[in-house]
Amino acid sequence: MNQRETVQEPKLVLNSYTGANIEGEAFVTDHIFSYILQGKHDVWLGDKKYAFKQGDFRFFRRNQLARYVKNTSDGGFKSVAVHIDQATLREMSDRYGLLANQLPTPTEPFLLQPDNLLRGFSTSLIPYLNQPRVDERIVLLKTQELILLLIQNDPRLKNILFDFSQPGKIDLEAFMNNHYRYNVSIERFAFLTGRSLSAFKRDFDKQFHLSPNRWLIQKRLQEAKFHIEEKNEKPSDIYLDLGFEDLSHFSYAYKKAFGYAPNKKYSNQ
Repeated sequence: MNQRETVQEPKLVLNSYTGANIEGEAFVTDHIFSYILQGKHDVWLGDKKYAFKQGDFRFFRRNQLARYVKNTSDGGFKSVAVHIDQATLREMSDRYGLLANQLPTPTEPFLLQPDNLLRGFSTSLIPYLNQPRVDERIVLLKTQELILLLIQNDPRLKNILFDFSQPGKIDLEAFMNNHYRYNVSIERFAFLTGRSLSAFKRDFDKQFHLSPNRWLIQKRLQEAKFHIEEKNEKPSDIYLDLGFEDLSHFSYAYKKAFGYAPNKKYSNQ
């Protein structure tokens, strides 16, 4: 079977929204090049917030958990993104001898300083994105063109783009304290900390003396209690941000932990 049939393809994406702000979280599986045509975009990686505006050119590294708000208050939000997959990068590495010659260190997004070539490339994408379907061969060629332009624009990106290693084993306590709000699977947490699932559970028990699921619930509920009782925030405003899938599940877990419903103070007012 051809390798390209077993992996995710490169993608060109036009994001266009009006109405309410778009909020959510995502696991960034591919490197992403993106530029904002309209609106504002706030992104949280771990416990750090990054604010972007119209005209910004960004590069996001793969294998990261992210929260985001796409602000539509200025008439809408619109951006163009190119997802750079690993198969395309491996093909280019073999063809051109492009390799990472040192381990990349920065995990924060790159705010690129676009030159005329990168601006021209970005403009060239618009006609394709206005089509109902783009020929996958064109998508591949445009992605390869972008990769070469990114390396030329900022040589540091070569060590990120052509680093094919999996996440290395990192400090478990620091990572979990920065990422416990993300509603992702235990398997994903294990992968991002450079561990097998069994090793993750074993190390977690040594570090926290609790199972990962129980620790996550306790950690999220402790923060919820602070937001509700000390900052006077409503349960309906915070439960999603704390990694709970729905309000009823959050309310049940909160009452079980503390003996009263999270909306008690509001129902008595």
